[in-house]
Amino acid sequence: MKNVKSLTVVGGGTAGLISALILKEYSNLEINLIYSSKIGIIGVGEGSTEHFREFMDFVGIKPSEIIKECDATFKIGIMFDNWIIDHKYLHSVGYPFASSLKESYPVFAKQVIEDSFFFNSKSYEKNVLDKKVIDVDLHSPTNQYHFNTFKLNSFLKNLAIKKGISVFDDEVIEVELNQEGYIDTVIGEKRKYKSDFYIDTTGFSRILVKKLNVKWNSFSKYLKLNSAITFPTKDEDNYNFWTLAKAMNSGWRFKIPTWGRHGNGYIYDKNFINADEAKLEVEKELGHEIEIGKTFSFDPGALENAWTKNCVAMGLSGCFFEPLEATSIGLTIQQSFLLMHRLQNYDEKTIKDYNKSFNSIVENIRDFIVLHYLTKRNDTEFWKNISNTEIPESLKNNLEKWKTKFPLYDDFTYSSNYRMFNAPNFINVMGGLKLFDKKALFQEYNFLSEKHKANSDQLINQHVYDESISKFINHKEIIKIIREIN
Repeated sequence: MKNVKSLTVVGGGTAGLISALILKEYSNLEINLIYSSKIGIIGVGEGSTEHFREFMDFVGIKPSEIIKECDATFKIGIMFDNWIIDHKYLHSVGYPFASSLKESYPVFAKQVIEDSFFFNSKSYEKNVLDKKVIDVDLHSPTNQYHFNTFKLNSFLKNLAIKKGISVFDDEVIEVELNQEGYIDTVIGEKRKYKSDFYIDTTGFSRILVKKLNVKWNSFSKYLKLNSAITFPTKDEDNYNFWTLAKAMNSGWRFKIPTWGRHGNGYIYDKNFINADEAKLEVEKELGHEIEIGKTFSFDPGALENAWTKNCVAMGLSGCFFEPLEATSIGLTIQQSFLLMHRLQNYDEKTIKDYNKSFNSIVENIRDFIVLHYLTKRNDTEFWKNISNTEIPESLKNNLEKWKTKFPLYDDFTYSSNYRMFNAPNFINVMGGLKLFDKKALFQEYNFLSEKHKANSDQLINQHVYDESISKFINHKEIIKIIREIN
């Protein structure tokens, strides 16, 4: 049984800062965080999942601080454009979409059987104002945000220092193990760091876990995208409440609204195009030249064991799929909460149980990402190839059940309670991709009492477009007002 009094986080990106802040908030650990100003981070803009609000509440971050300090905007979900030709759908599991009648989701059911797309930004802006969102710390309309990654990291770093985390700008040059194979000392250019426990958030470099020889399990047979370009675009008159995920010839591109500019990227399969061709495809669609910020390649997958000896890998070090559904930050948050209850007095059984939970969370994310590519698109070589991709058995078995019946929480028997995606998420995407048997779902919906069907109609009608709504201020103006409040 190991007694942990000190911890060192290696890597000062979002994952490192989030894990350090959660563990510091929960414990009396002495925590060091090592980052290198010589090493850049990936990202122009980034979106979160709803787990980010739980992190904010836990460490004491107010929504107004994120808006003002991190150029943040509100996010309700992801708009999937053209994943089915000439069709859009919104993945959002907030009110009213996932209004639950125990495990029944009548609003989703009605949306699916009627092939309706009733959400629009004007109705949401009205809903935001009705809740007096200008006092955002009391009435924040969403649990998700878009933000400037660089400013978010600067904000979190300052918060870490205020909370007593020792932050060092240093570059790690060596990792020393003791006789038992545990990490003993991390050696930087400026000094040595010795702790009882270590967290590796060094991204694709995986500086600590490489020393521990942890195996990487690739998901490339399920997930075919492996490369990306990122680029900024100029500010616009208004901001959407969602991340745009638009299907392209050889993958998809994202557009994330942050204050003053948009963050963008094209995630693609390098077997079909290269970075220059991806750039040209984007420029042709946008009608103007773009300036590439970063290019990178990746192997989607996860470590076989995120926790080995006295080290846990988080962020890109432990797992990476692709940017779809903004899973990286959310997984770091879930991993940190999972770890904080298990760190003190840990033993081999603790490590085994942690890794079992981690692997089930990873499977849940993997299955959810794979689901998005079960589209009937076949208009390019990439999309033709995607249709022949192998599907994980866990997802295949569930899809057989879900073709004629909505997913239930009980269907996720393989997954940890810390999983990121649940029945409403899968319902939303399957409905958007038209994967349900509508006749069977109509029978399930018709099984509901008239009272509950009427309630779903009322919820939907509250979010139908109304021309009179146009008099309300837009999302960008809401953000501007919040930024100007002292």
